[in-house]
Amino acid sequence: MTTSDDPGLERLDRVESQLAIGQLPIRYALAVDARDVDAWLDLFVPDVQVGRDHFGREALRAYIEPALQGFYRSMHQICGHHIELVDRDNARGAVYCRAEHEVRDRWIVLAVCYFDSYRRVEGEWLFVRRKERHWYSADVNERPQDVGFHGWPEGSAPPRLPAELEAWASFWTRLGGADQVSRSP
Repeated sequence: MTTSDDPGLERLDRVESQLAIGQLPIRYALAVDARDVDAWLDLFVPDVQVGRDHFGREALRAYIEPALQGFYRSMHQICGHHIELVDRDNARGAVYCRAEHEVRDRWIVLAVCYFDSYRRVEGEWLFVRRKERHWYSADVNERPQDVGFHGWPEGSAPPRLPAELEAWASFWTRLGGADQVSRSP
């Protein structure tokens, strides 16, 4: 879309952009849960960066296909989406998601926030990057505190949320700590 001096067209472009970006997380969830890898890949910019030095959708395929083999069923529920338009063709956002995965005889529940970057490429909004952070992962029969908020996947880093949220630490520091409301602050 070309730039315009018409405020109505600019506003329409912003609204259409937010609607298109808003569909990306649910399209992602549908593709993951259906194991439609091609649809999943098509949601990312062609030059998507995978790790430090791999680029492109085929590099992303090489990363995600083995990861999908670690669980059988999954269901990703999109709970909310904040979108911030940076400029005409770039945006960022945060997506809340409750994800569930069948891992052998376990049913793992994860509380996730994706921190996303988006770019419009040839008129289509796509993911540039998704940075996944979670509050916890635990079997549905476990309390997250009982597994240190980290029940799956084995060998991965412990949850980074809520500690990575900017206001979190200052809130609890100002109030003198969270010991009175959590056994695992």
